[in-house]
Amino acid sequence: MSAPTTASRPRRLAMVLADLARGGIGKMRVHLANAFAAEGVAVDLLLARTDSPYRELIGPGVRLIDLGTSHAWFGVPRTAAYLLRERPDVVLTQRSRVNALVLRSRALCGLKMPVHSTFNTNQSAQLASLTPAKARSQLAQMRRWYPQNDGLIAISHGVADDAAALLGLDRAAMRIIYNPVVTPELHARAAGPAGHPWFSDGGAPVILGVGRLEPQKDFATLLDAFARLIAGGADYRLLILGEGKLRGALEAQVAQLGLGGRVALPGFAVNPYPYMAGARLLVMSSAWEGLGNVLVEALALGTPVVSTDCPNGPAEILEHGRHGRLVPVGDAAALADAIRATLAAPLPAAQLRAATARFTLATAAAQYLDALGLAR
Repeated sequence: MSAPTTASRPRRLAMVLADLARGGIGKMRVHLANAFAAEGVAVDLLLARTDSPYRELIGPGVRLIDLGTSHAWFGVPRTAAYLLRERPDVVLTQRSRVNALVLRSRALCGLKMPVHSTFNTNQSAQLASLTPAKARSQLAQMRRWYPQNDGLIAISHGVADDAAALLGLDRAAMRIIYNPVVTPELHARAAGPAGHPWFSDGGAPVILGVGRLEPQKDFATLLDAFARLIAGGADYRLLILGEGKLRGALEAQVAQLGLGGRVALPGFAVNPYPYMAGARLLVMSSAWEGLGNVLVEALALGTPVVSTDCPNGPAEILEHGRHGRLVPVGDAAALADAIRATLAAPLPAAQLRAATARFTLATAAAQYLDALGLAR
């Protein structure tokens, strides 16, 4: 059994992740871990890989533990040893491989502490991006292990609907908890200088994209849309923050479109908020998402947004177009039109900021603690 939570022993939560990476998921998990610790929960953050720029954001109340591997089999001995030694009151996981690792480890130990898992993206779209053999293997693993969790959380209603249908799960039993995007530090961090001369040289205004340079983010469509905008006589510059395996292909596309002086890909930024605050518009061109954190971040800073109506999240964030235009996935012409229309008539900043009230760290942390049985 899990160790009792008493006045002499704080509530203990184990958050088990493959890594913090450089994307929104890692940043959201660090936000939550720090918030849980601030509420008096003893938080252990177990990572298979600890090399992440987000390590610097981990607060002193969070203990970082290096698992060395997140392999669903090879990671069992070290994970099981941790569970036996520390007896956390509850375990929170994400990703099917890590979830399987924790559930196997719990079974090996004969322990009963509850295990919860979070769905962070549209599972069907993610599987469709894999090779058929890998997709079949991952789907089989998900259908085997996810029903064995004591609780399941999704970061948007669309993600929950998809996971329930794909995996045969009870949709009514799943909790919907939006990501903790809006933190008390967000505006303070946005007040600093953006690390690129375009925000201070007095030149053409900047349109911003933020995300990994991977197929999921579909920056190729954003580049095509931007080329249409420029061909129509608009005077803007496009800056895309992020790094990934498609850098070479995107740079070649920039050259082929003749946009060399108007497009910059400066790489990953740990603090993208000054860029968002200084941009005229943020565009999210994703093929799929779990929520779309960058949309919330930009709105919180009063920056207008345009997004693809991808599965899942943007329609929920923007309330089906009320707070920003939505366009079909992969449609460069529609994206260019939406960008042009938004630049011509941006929504009031006060409306945009008010739209993010559902996505605060305080709200998400309280909902997670309740779902995990750790609330007081």
